[in-house]
Amino acid sequence: MKTGVVYILLCSDKSLYTGITSNLELRLFQHHEGLLGGYTKSRRPVTLVWDSDEMDIQDAILLEKQIKGWSRAKKDAFIAGDILELVNLSMAYRDKT
Repeated sequence: MKTGVVYILLCSDKSLYTGITSNLELRLFQHHEGLLGGYTKSRRPVTLVWDSDEMDIQDAILLEKQIKGWSRAKKDAFIAGDILELVNLSMAYRDKT
């Protein structure tokens, strides 16, 4: 079974980057060294602010997509482990639709 880890990086410009990998240590090295190009290359240094447990790759892909769709406020609450705020932000979004 292939597994993956979802992670969130805080970039030097204070933006958040969400990604997925099967080897977190290697991926962090690649981000730090600017080897991946893309979003984080010009926003270094980056800091790991959250990572998931290892999970089935399909579940990791779904979680990454879910987090990428969240507002900054919701991501901040998630990173802080503020479940009550996360629920409140989710309900506020639901009530807007």
